[in-house]
Amino acid sequence: MQNELSLVSRFLRAEIDNATFRHVDHLRVAYELLERHDFATAAYIFSNALRAIAARAGRPEAFHHTITMAFLALIAERRIDRPTADVEDFLALNPDLQDKAILHNWYAPEQLNSDAARQTFLLPTARGADTEPAVVKDQARVT
Repeated sequence: MQNELSLVSRFLRAEIDNATFRHVDHLRVAYELLERHDFATAAYIFSNALRAIAARAGRPEAFHHTITMAFLALIAERRIDRPTADVEDFLALNPDLQDKAILHNWYAPEQLNSDAARQTFLLPTARGADTEPAVVKDQARVT
């Protein structure tokens, strides 16, 4: 637990070395932030700190909005569906989250690799759906 607090503190101060900050470290920090904050607040804090770390490393383009939010949402959902005592138990119960390719269950690689996915959060394209997005038709307004 002390290690996690130190990791989170260094993360929030953008003192993390981007070269050694592994995917599992992202998961640990996200879990801890979701322990302390509601989803929207955790998302704001987490994404801002990641941007600062990427900028400090001279690679601001490394921040990926969709991947960041998608993983945060998965962690938040799993925390509700599969409560655990701490981050170590959480990681042991959810080893699939340690594989970055898990997002391919919802996102096509070309969608995740797009500039749009880096710049903003994209909802996943339904797998096997037509290439055109579904359009919600205007419904008659009742007054």
